[in-house]
Amino acid sequence: MQAMTTANRPLVSPGAPRLSDVAYERILQILFERRLPAGAFVSQNELVELTGIPVAPLRDALRVLEADGIVTIRPRAGIEFVKPGLELTRATYQFRGIVEAAAVAIYAETGDEIEMNEIERRHRAAVEAVERDGLSPAVREDLEALETLLHGAIIACVRNPLIETSYRRIHNYLRILRLDRKMTPPLAQRSLREHIAIIEACRRRNVPEAQAALQTHFANAMQRTMGLY
Repeated sequence: MQAMTTANRPLVSPGAPRLSDVAYERILQILFERRLPAGAFVSQNELVELTGIPVAPLRDALRVLEADGIVTIRPRAGIEFVKPGLELTRATYQFRGIVEAAAVAIYAETGDEIEMNEIERRHRAAVEAVERDGLSPAVREDLEALETLLHGAIIACVRNPLIETSYRRIHNYLRILRLDRKMTPPLAQRSLREHIAIIEACRRRNVPEAQAALQTHFANAMQRTMGLY
């Protein structure tokens, strides 16, 4: 049998992610790594160079990002990235408050206790790490992972793919909102302890307490994001 040549070899192997999906993730990664500032206005060619993705799949990714509210495509001008502000902050936390208040009730009633114990263990370990190491790069990475871990577990217990998809979009907004946020060890400790209060209430199967702890956390988190304290 004749060996497949470069000319007839498929660009993407079967089962590999589509280039448009790769472009989507790379654009977000570039934004979250601050290689592009929030609110940046760039050309399509600049994004091709930054991502290493050809124009056609890049355009597909940009259309999805526009539907997600991350970018605005300006025909014959360029691509404008969303800029954090008061309205985006308010809308993001309002959405979280509505959705997660219902979800945390389900989590408190039906959530897996072993999972809760592990989430609490990791949070308490993070509290000790902040006390010991401050906000080292490893600690910052762990804080982001714990944010996803707890709130992801709460949303996952609803078992609703529409809510999960919407929440993934909101999580991207949250990461954008936090790009310019000044985080200090005391603020990190406060956020971790608010998480622990939510977990403890869920472990006790106390729905009102879990919802109250969640709403307190969101109110404080919004103030932290806005730099009020």
